[in-house]
Amino acid sequence: MRTIKKFWEIKAAKNDAKAGEVYIYSEISSAQFWGDEVTAQTFKADLDELGDVSTLNIYINSPGGSVFEGNSIYNIIKRHKAHVNVYVDGLAASIASVIAMSGDAIFMPANAMMMIHNPWTLAQGNADELRKQADDMDRIRESLIEAYLGKAGEKLDRDRLIALLDAETWLTAQECLELGLCDSIEAPNSVAAKVDTKLFASYRNTPDALLNQTQEDEKQAEKERLEREQLIAEAQTNLLKLKNGGII
Repeated sequence: MRTIKKFWEIKAAKNDAKAGEVYIYSEISSAQFWGDEVTAQTFKADLDELGDVSTLNIYINSPGGSVFEGNSIYNIIKRHKAHVNVYVDGLAASIASVIAMSGDAIFMPANAMMMIHNPWTLAQGNADELRKQADDMDRIRESLIEAYLGKAGEKLDRDRLIALLDAETWLTAQECLELGLCDSIEAPNSVAAKVDTKLFASYRNTPDALLNQTQEDEKQAEKERLEREQLIAEAQTNLLKLKNGGII
């Protein structure tokens, strides 16, 4: 059976027996392969294994992903009895920003970002099926609106939020604070925004700085990969020389 890598990590805090830590540091997905599942339900199972914690610290650096899985995770966290602190380490985009709204307190470094937009999907079928799909998308959007407004309170009204969603809006930490989407701005950190090139290509307004940084990161990763391959090849050549009695 193939093991599918989870997009989260949940563990007990090292220095506090009553605290748990959740890291969401990649694309939020729902995957199945031969009965091996990575879903919101497995997320809940891992969270339950923490036991009776009074504080839950959630660290997010994610480009988003599956609305259904993200929405379910938001609800799972909201139902948890612990006090929830959310830290947006680099980026909370799309459905990852909704998960962030589960926090009783949301902290963002000054250089972190959040992106909010309307849910979208790919669809096919006849007219009736497409109309149903559109109605379903409207209902999904309502659930997202409730999550944002539930956190923002009086700082953000429905009309303003809908305009931001329609525009696919990328928000700085300061803008999030002004809109009630975070509670505190911290000093800048060195965690890079988690950017998935393929996923972000589908967004309309991804900041050039993020995309350019991603391209540079990919070039550096490729350079390091080639260097590792060269070192391996050289080591194999040297071993062959030793076996043949050669002098290195």
